[in-house]
Amino acid sequence: MKAVIQRVRDASVSVDGAIAGQIEKGMLVYFGVDESDDISMLQPFLEKLVRLRIFEDENGKMNLSLDKNSMGILFISQFTLAADLSRGNRPDFAHAMNPSVAEKIYAEGISILKNMGYNVQCGVFGAHMVVSYSNLGPVTFILDSRDMKCFQKKV
Repeated sequence: MKAVIQRVRDASVSVDGAIAGQIEKGMLVYFGVDESDDISMLQPFLEKLVRLRIFEDENGKMNLSLDKNSMGILFISQFTLAADLSRGNRPDFAHAMNPSVAEKIYAEGISILKNMGYNVQCGVFGAHMVVSYSNLGPVTFILDSRDMKCFQKKV
């Protein structure tokens, strides 16, 4: 699993000219699933995501995580995060999760985040979307399950 996380002042996503989801201050999260990912990875992955201390405290230091009461998450499915760019010039999506499975994982991710108490807005899986946002900082991070110690295989 991979997520591109942006700290935003505001963000929205539109499908066919209609707003599907929008937030004020919070996180814009592009979420992609690789064929090697498993749904059992989802809960710890999302727990890590919401615990990231990427918001500034009163001293201007990145020391605060997402505040359930005043911040939202705009959660966007993004299969292109599974692209292999290592050969040639055309992205290879051979390792992207099968769309029907990826859609279930994406929907479960939304459910998990909502059950954690977060204000979650989302795009439409598989749709052509237009995303608009104001990145604060700019601040952008990549969270990759392959880099998380809890998912690394013990040798």
